[in-house]
Amino acid sequence: MTAETLLERITDYASRPDPYPLYAALREAGPMVRQTDGSYLVGTFHEIAGLLHDPRLSADPRNRTTPAPAAPEETQHLPFLRLDDPEHHRLRTLAMRPFGPPHSPGRVDAMRGEITRISAELVDGLRGRDHVDIVDDLAYPLPVTVICRLLGVPREDEPRFREWTDLLVASADISPGEDTAARAEAGRTARMEMGAYLLGLAEQRRGRPTGDLLSDFVNEPDPELRLTGEELAMTAILLLIAGHETTVNLITNGVLTLLRHPDTLERLRREPELLPETVEELLRYEPPVHLRERIPLADVEIAGTVVPKGASVILALASGSRDPLRFQDPDRFDPARKDNEHFGFGSGIHLCYGAPLARIEAQAALGALLPGLGTATLLQDPPPYRSNAMLRGPRHLLVGF
Repeated sequence: MTAETLLERITDYASRPDPYPLYAALREAGPMVRQTDGSYLVGTFHEIAGLLHDPRLSADPRNRTTPAPAAPEETQHLPFLRLDDPEHHRLRTLAMRPFGPPHSPGRVDAMRGEITRISAELVDGLRGRDHVDIVDDLAYPLPVTVICRLLGVPREDEPRFREWTDLLVASADISPGEDTAARAEAGRTARMEMGAYLLGLAEQRRGRPTGDLLSDFVNEPDPELRLTGEELAMTAILLLIAGHETTVNLITNGVLTLLRHPDTLERLRREPELLPETVEELLRYEPPVHLRERIPLADVEIAGTVVPKGASVILALASGSRDPLRFQDPDRFDPARKDNEHFGFGSGIHLCYGAPLARIEAQAALGALLPGLGTATLLQDPPPYRSNAMLRGPRHLLVGF
């Protein structure tokens, strides 16, 4: 085994329960290591931070030439998460108008009470059971409910989004050496079906505003600030996927980590006001997003190596967040950690704009669970993980009481 196969080993399902020794090997091999498929893997904090802020690197997969160009049918309709400025800035700005500052500064915070209530209702529904699945019983239904209500999706239609979301997330996974054609096709079909549904829902609200995001998008009074139908569908899909999948993993990884650290759990049960700092440390220690791709728009020098234009540069965000050159004792879970500048929500122009909502959801879910976690035990450790290496989290987390 050599450093040139680290990406292959990190994305191997066998590594899903604990990829952190491989990240340590990556950092020891150098800030950046060329892989056998022609991609470049970066695992150190300062290099990742620099690259996330470097305008010479693109988030657009259409610029990739090595190891394999993105198929045209896979890149026909890209969310602004995968676009560069100025188009990224334009779409992100329009998407933010009804969602957050400066135009709608109180929207997310105004949902805090409802999110806390939904979390409490979900946890109340678990009472009397001797075991629960944290994923199916809490971590999945909470964020999908919140995002659907934010968009204005009728409650009876909420279950339809799970299959669509799973297929879309699987199609975006980083899988070196695998034939991903079938997965990509399933993702395209799911994107079309979800987009058509959301556009239809938005059209029902044109001229009849209902106060939700879809209604606000379609009833924007300024023609210059309106999203096209295609842009509206892609933005709504991005909100559903990015606002759902990452939060599922954050909550589930959080419960798993707390049950593995009973002293920290007991302190948190006594002092629930420490929840915000605990969530920040979870975002560093067991983040929901592990890998991100960037592509040089010209030959660039990274850590002393010239990376050619069009090459795939994989940023191991989870490795950077455990870099001992940036964090003291990085493999220790420490909610009291100061100066916690993690990559849990990325960095740079693509910093996750749903981060405030994810933080509220994680705090609410863990807060609702805390009273009962004192008698909880993990029924399977490590739990079964999802296949996705980029968005890493348990597929099930069985807890006994």
